[in-house]
Parts: sequence; structure tokens; C-alpha cells
Amino acid sequence: MGRGVVGGRAAGHTAAAAWRVPACLMGLVLGAALQLQQPWLWAGAVYGMCLVGACLLGWGVRWASTRLRWRPAATTALTLGAAALAMFAVCGLRAVAFAEQGLAPALEGRDIRVTGVVATMPQSNEAGSRIRINVESAHLYGTPVQLPPRIEVAWYGGAFRDAAGVVDLQRPAPALIAGERWAMTVRLKAPHGLRNPHGFDAELWMWEQGVQATGYVRAGPRDKPPAWMAATWRHPVERARQAVRDAIRERLVHGAEDADPARTRLAGVVAALVTGDQRAIDRADWDVFRATGVAHLMSISGLHITLFAWLAALVVRALWRRSTRLCLAVPAPSAALAAGVVLATAYALFSGWGVPAQRTVIMLATVALLQLSGNRWPWPQVWLLACAAVVVADPWALGQAGFWLSFVAVGMLFATNSVAYGAYQSSAGRHFYALLREQWVVTLALTPLSLLLFGQVSLVGFGANLVAIPWVTLVVTPLALGGVLWPPLWSLAALSLQPLAAMLQWLAQWPWAVVFLPAAPFWAGLLAVAGGGLLAMRLPWGLRVAALMLLWPALGWYPVRPVPGQFEVLAADIGQGNAVLVRTASHTLLYDAGPRFSRESDAGHRVLVPLLRSLGERVDILMLSHRDADHTGGAAAVLAQQPQAQLVGSLDAENALHAVRPVRPCLAGQRWEWDGVVFEVLHPRPGDEGIRALRPNALSCVLRIVAAGGNAPAAMLAGDIETLQEHALLERGANLKADLLLVPHHGSKTSSSPGFLDAVQPRTALVQAGYRNRFGHPAEDVMQRYRVRGIEVVESARCGAATWASSSPAVVACERDTGRRYWQHRVVPTVD
Repeated sequence: MGRGVVGGRAAGHTAAAAWRVPACLMGLVLGAALQLQQPWLWAGAVYGMCLVGACLLGWGVRWASTRLRWRPAATTALTLGAAALAMFAVCGLRAVAFAEQGLAPALEGRDIRVTGVVATMPQSNEAGSRIRINVESAHLYGTPVQLPPRIEVAWYGGAFRDAAGVVDLQRPAPALIAGERWAMTVRLKAPHGLRNPHGFDAELWMWEQGVQATGYVRAGPRDKPPAWMAATWRHPVERARQAVRDAIRERLVHGAEDADPARTRLAGVVAALVTGDQRAIDRADWDVFRATGVAHLMSISGLHITLFAWLAALVVRALWRRSTRLCLAVPAPSAALAAGVVLATAYALFSGWGVPAQRTVIMLATVALLQLSGNRWPWPQVWLLACAAVVVADPWALGQAGFWLSFVAVGMLFATNSVAYGAYQSSAGRHFYALLREQWVVTLALTPLSLLLFGQVSLVGFGANLVAIPWVTLVVTPLALGGVLWPPLWSLAALSLQPLAAMLQWLAQWPWAVVFLPAAPFWAGLLAVAGGGLLAMRLPWGLRVAALMLLWPALGWYPVRPVPGQFEVLAADIGQGNAVLVRTASHTLLYDAGPRFSRESDAGHRVLVPLLRSLGERVDILMLSHRDADHTGGAAAVLAQQPQAQLVGSLDAENALHAVRPVRPCLAGQRWEWDGVVFEVLHPRPGDEGIRALRPNALSCVLRIVAAGGNAPAAMLAGDIETLQEHALLERGANLKADLLLVPHHGSKTSSSPGFLDAVQPRTALVQAGYRNRFGHPAEDVMQRYRVRGIEVVESARCGAATWASSSPAVVACERDTGRRYWQHRVVPTVD
């Protein structure tokens, strides 16, 4: 009897020990994921107590599992809990320490003299350069001040208007090099991204990058000029990356004897494959790569790191075998395995150390260590170890889409790997089948995840990847890497990309190349991901067919629209500009299209097109209030994505948008009805467009929208009208009463006159203006006019995207209050 008890205890202890490692690894991932859900950070002492509690719990579980008759399930659960609590506490402590280094609000917008070292290779465009600086010292009017350790600033060239409206001719940025020490005057602000439904979390990305302040260099004639101080030994990897990137551009773009536009455009892809600089790729090329599902290949991916490790191991093994002494000291296979991992790590560091590169290096290192030690872990344990290692190094990687795409793909390949091999007797058939099945498995597994993360599915991705993966991995990437040793190979790499790029361009033009679906709720997305995983597994066909039902909630989801007679207003967060979406039961109007940020970026591509796709919107009318760039900058992108939309607005005859779509002018008296909701244009009057003395602001389309029913709620979108136009509306006796007012001219001093506000009598006023924008919008004295009248002012810089519905006119929902996380910026009152 006693022997049976002892044997049972030993068996239980063995079972518990077998599950202890995977439970601990899973707990680390879960603990970090839980901490990332916090809306606010706790005090550091609280996280410290959690860490002490986790250590005590872990010690207690270990003691109890050896002394008491605990079941393996209880020991495993408590081990998972202790690891999760420990990781939760460590992640919280790191976040608290990092947040304490943030930019003090009192230093925002001040001229600060900074001395620091360029930490990364600069990014340049037509407006200037963006650089990240590791700060060494900072002074405000000669007094030392504390700045975050790393800042990111733009160095503009040419004319630049500051917050006071003064235009300075800025000195253009020189050829900056990573590792150089500079002294420069900068104006900074806290990292502040755009917050829109289903949009990109720029503040999390900046947090993970270690950047805690952004701004621009003051290089005007009245400013103390930037000064180069020294070339340092710091950041040698970044300096080498920059040298290689610039050499690729010089050879393929500037130094090409036959300036083939297609080949020079692909220079960015070659640079991305060698150095990991994804910003070098043209935006139009990114659109093609995403539409065909091959974007993961056009930068440093796990495939490229693995290929590099394999080639390095082959070379080292061949050379190692030539020395008898070396082989006697260390077997050639072991030396090749270790060298492959070390050289792959060096390549990953050179490429920027992104999440895919980290995951691949950790996976390779794990497999190599297990093989060298003679251990054979089950694949789930290897997979969990790689996940946990990445999360321990960078917990905020859990917020990256690339993390989930990488690990889901690798996990599914691990789970189904045994099927591919042994399916055919011939090696050629086996390898072809392996490639075909692996691509099919990844497609099935990642399609629902891509739908959850990006709201789109590439229907040509399977075929495109079958061609692109071997071509890019086995031909283009080796040539691009070989160019580091012999630069003419870069020209061959660009040449080899041309037929692939042509094929991808052809596929992307297919009518159904990519399908965009409205963003489904999180629960529906998780069900779809589970369904895709089950479809990819080797299961009975009955279970696979049943798994299709898990896809249906995400595929069939459609957002709820207003009921007939009511309408909804969504003021998008687009920075300094206007863009307001108006939705009725079956129609949609977009009022203005936001600003243009640079030659490569505008509010249409970055915000409005993704927003419209995530909401499943078909725009009936795009109304552009007037021609200013902060209202029309994203129009071309919106019109390209919404071919059925009519274009209405106050645009002069020379405007380039006339070539995109016929433009119907907006004129006072125009009136139409959608689903019982009345739309009426109040300004400009017919004939105003012919008065040359009028500024573009004076021709702004003023649109009033009224719900169905007597004394129904109304909204007014006023564009950039100024005091003269406001008085003209009052003199004409126009019905201006509205519950919601889009504040004219972003709250400028030239608008929102007292008489106009008294006539509108809004309950809520929306201000669309960029955070700490250079125009000083909204003006404080203007905002005071709203406050004294009891009008609630909602600023996009504080609210993010704002949603208002005629069915609940007293409520405004702010995107910054929805799903708040501790790294998101909280705007405090401006101190000047």
C-alpha cells in the first residue's frame, strides 16, 4: 500500500514537472497580454508587491508539489498563475519607469537647445528629413532641462510657418549620418497619434520604439543654427545600414546609365531586403504588395533570415571540414549550426531587429541549443519558448500585427509539418508537395487573421506567393545580399524583380484581387481565426466543414446603421483639417477629405480609406467645402476607392480634381432628402464663385442636416467661413439653428462671431484641428465665446474621432475614451 502511494506521488510529480515549463512559458505571455489591457498604470510599489507575491506563489507551488499530494492539474494552474503575475508585474514596472521619462507638458512648444547623437539612419522626403536623436543635454534659455532619452524630429527645408503664423525660410538639412553628434534648437510635443475606429495605434508604435517626444528643428534666420559637433563611434550598425542603403540608391537611382523608371523604383525594395528599411519602398508598390498578399516578402522576413542562416551554415561546414584540428575540437555539423545562428543574428541586427527577425532568430537559437544539447522538445514547447522570449524582451510586441501573423503561421506549420513529408516517394514530388501544402496551410490560417487585423483578404495571394516566395527567397534576396560584397549584383537584383513586379501588378488589377470586409467584433474575429486553423489541420472532412460555420460571423458581419429618419456624424481624427462622415439609413456623405501630409502620405490613404473600408461604407457624395489643401488633400485617394461617389464642392476650374471626377458646385438653395433626413446647402450663393476678391475660405460650402420630424435635431458643417460670411447668413435670414456645429475654420480668430453663435445655438461644437498645430487653432478667446454660452466643445486632439447621433443629440462618443490604454497620450491644458 505504501509503495503504491509513493509510486503515485512520483508519477504525479513527474507529470507536474513535465507541464511546469510550458505552463510557465504560457503564463509569461498571458501576464504581458493582461498588463497591456490596463487603461492606467498603477504605482510602481503596487507592481513591486505583485512581483513579490508571484515569487512567493512560485516558491510555494514548488514546495507543495514535492511535499504534498497535489494533483498535476493544480500544480500546473498555479505555476501558470505565478508566471503570469510575475510577468504582469515586471511589464508594469518597465512601463512605469519608461513613462516617468516622458516629456514634461511645460516644455511642449518651447525652443530647447539639444545636444545629442543621431541614433538611426535618417529618413528623407521632399519636405526634409526625419531623425531620431539620443539626447545628451538640453537647455531652455540657458537653464538645463530634462528631456526623454530619445526624441524624433523633422528638419524641414524651405518656407515653414510656425504656431504664431510667422513664415521662416528654414535652412535645409545636410546629409546627416547615424552616430554624429549635433547641437540644434527644437520644438517638441508628446507623441500624439490619430485615433480612429479600427485605426493604427501610432502612440503604441512610438512607445515600443522608445520615442517619447516628437517635433521639428528650428533652423530659420532668427534661430541659433544647428551645429555639427563630432562623429562618434556610437551606433555603428545604423551607420553601416545607412551606408549600404545610400549605396543602393546611388547605384540604382542616381548612378544608373540606363535610367529605367521601373528598375529605379524597385531600388527601394532592394534596399528593404538588405537593410530592412521599409520606408524606402514606394507607396504605390506597397499597395500592390498588400493586394497580392506578398508584403511580408518585401522586407526582412523569417524566410530571409532562415535562408541566410542555412547558407551561412553550408559555407562554414564546408570550410570547417578542411581542418582536421577543428573537426577534432568541434564536429563540423555543430560548428556550422552555431555559426549559422550567430551570423543570422548579425543579419537580423543589421536589418533593424524587427519582430519577424527576432522571432526567427529566437526560433533558430532554440532549435540549435536543443539539438546541441541532445534534447528533443515537442513542437508546442519550442513554439511557446520562442513566443515567451520575444514577449519578455518586448512585451509591447503583442500589439503588433506582425507578431500574431508570424507566430500563427509558424504554429500552423509546426502542427501540420508531418503531412508534407512522406506524401510522395520521389524527393522532387515531396518537396513540391511540401511547398504547396505549406502555402495552403499558411493561407488558410492567416486569411481570417488578416481579416481580423486589416479587414481585407487577398484572393490572389495563394497563387502570388507560390511564385513570389521561391523567387524572392532563392533569387532576389541572395543577389541583394551579395551586392554588399560586389555592388553590380544590386542591379541584377533589381532586374530580377521586374518580371515579378509586372506579374504582381497584373494580379492586383484583377476586379476581385482583394476583398475588403467591414471590421467584425473581436469575438467574431477569434471564431474566424479558430475556424481557419481547424480547416488547415489534418482532420476529418466532417469537422472541417463544421469549421466553416466559425467563419460566418466575421464574413457576414455588417455594422449597424441609423434608422430611417435619423443620421449619424463621425468627425474623423485627421490632424489639421476637416473630414466628417454623415450616415443615414442607406446613404453616406463625406464632407471634406482632410490634409495632405507629404508627397507620399495624405489623410485619404492613412485615415479615410481604411475607415470607410472598416465601416463597409459606399460614399454617395464627397463634398469638398473649398480648395484648401487641409480639406482636399485626401480626396484623390477617396475617389479612387469610391468610384461611385459624386464630387461636389467649391473648387476652381484649375483644380486637378476636375480630371479625376466631374465636379458639381455647391450653391445655396440646393436641397435633397435621404431616408427622411434633409440636406440643405446654405452657402455660397450663386455668383459668389466669380468674385475674384473672395478668398477660398469665403466660398466654403455650408451644409445643414436635419433629422425627420418636428423640432428635430440638426447639424451644421460650416467649412472655413469667416465673420463676413457668417454675417451674410444672418442677414439673409437663413435657418441656422443646429444642435451640432462643426466649428468654422478650426476655431480661428476670424470666425465664430458672437451673433453667429447666438443664431446657431449649438449644444455641442466640434473642433477638428491638429494637436499643437502651427496655426494655434483653436484660439483661446474663440473657445471662451463657446464656454460662456454653455456650449460643450469637443476637440479632436483630445477626443480623437468623435461620433454624434441625432437620436441622442446630447451625447458625443470619443474614440480616445474607447478602449483606453496607458500609453495613449492624455492632453493637458497648453502652457505657453
